[in-house]
Amino acid sequence: MVEQTGSSEPDSVSLMWAEYRQQSQCGASHYDAWYFGDNEVDANELVKLVLAGAKRATAGALWAYEADQVAVPRPGDLAIVTDWAGVAQCLIRTTLVDVVPYDEVTEDFAAAEGEGDRSLNYWKQVHWPYFQREMYRIGREPSERMPVVCHRFELVYPPDAREA
Repeated sequence: MVEQTGSSEPDSVSLMWAEYRQQSQCGASHYDAWYFGDNEVDANELVKLVLAGAKRATAGALWAYEADQVAVPRPGDLAIVTDWAGVAQCLIRTTLVDVVPYDEVTEDFAAAEGEGDRSLNYWKQVHWPYFQREMYRIGREPSERMPVVCHRFELVYPPDAREA
């Protein structure tokens, strides 16, 4: 997960936020906007899994959150997920966050990520290279014991995305 910040927020993000607040009568004033992964293919494919109802979790290295000075999500947090180009695709609400060592991520969590065959083996095959790139980027060594932020969420907007 990469957080997109700054004052030049894409129009689609602010538009989605305004639509959500109006339709849901949400009183929240804060949200984050970001895309999954660290490349275009993953970012675009993973958000499609959210919209299809298959993906209800994501994982990030705690050390990367700390290095990037990004707050770890908390239950109730709202985020607009974009595609790689920054176009808003959906809004999610964090439901649960656990921080566990990489080697203690569970089958249940891997299944909630909704990727590949949803097995822990597949999860490790695709996430280890991602964590290696993240650790390289921040100057740390990946480790089986590195803390992983296991972030579960629910799709809240658009409400009819799963029907599309």
